Amino acid sequence: MGDAGGRQVFINCPFSDDYRPMFEAIVFAVVDCGFVPRCALEADDAGEVRFEKIIRIIRACDFGVHDISMMDRDPHTGLAWLNMSFELGLFLGARRFGGARQKTKVSLILDSDRFRYQRAISDIAGQDIRAHGGDPARAIAHVRDWLQVAANEADIPGGGAIATRYRRFQADLPAFCEAISLDPETLTFIDLSKAIARWLKGRT
Repeated sequence: MGDAGGRQVFINCPFSDDYRPMFEAIVFAVVDCGFVPRCALEADDAGEVRFEKIIRIIRACDFGVHDISMMDRDPHTGLAWLNMSFELGLFLGARRFGGARQKTKVSLILDSDRFRYQRAISDIAGQDIRAHGGDPARAIAHVRDWLQVAANEADIPGGGAIATRYRRFQADLPAFCEAISLDPETLTFIDLSKAIARWLKGRT
């Protein structure tokens, strides 16, 4: 896994406003651990079908973080959120049925509670589900510990240190964005990833 693909992490998480702190924490952890975050938000090509875009990103990533914590019904539509479970299935399917490179894929599955998935998606029984309880610091620790083992990276900093840096990044973000002419309230996924990388570089 030494090539570029071996450093890419597919982030399969909700994109809602109330989940934003968790999403940013996971992206921050991936970057701070020395990996490249990827997700469906990174491209905005109206000519590319969303499904094909997701397939392309999944194909490129050896690692996948999947947060299935938002499976509840949408209060506006009354329908359940299924995108995260669907993309998890695609990622696991790529590992099961893909070629030699795809068979090396490794997944981290997050949920708010470790055993809640059994009531909604029991087919993944046997997977090691990590519970974050809605706490960004816990999610960061899970991502860090998983990447250290999955990628055999002995020098990744501890989860507590990364969580501390994440809180500092959040506090610095408004002024940091102003300095580079960005609005912290409307950052795209690519803007966020680059801002995190630049902020971390300035503190090494």
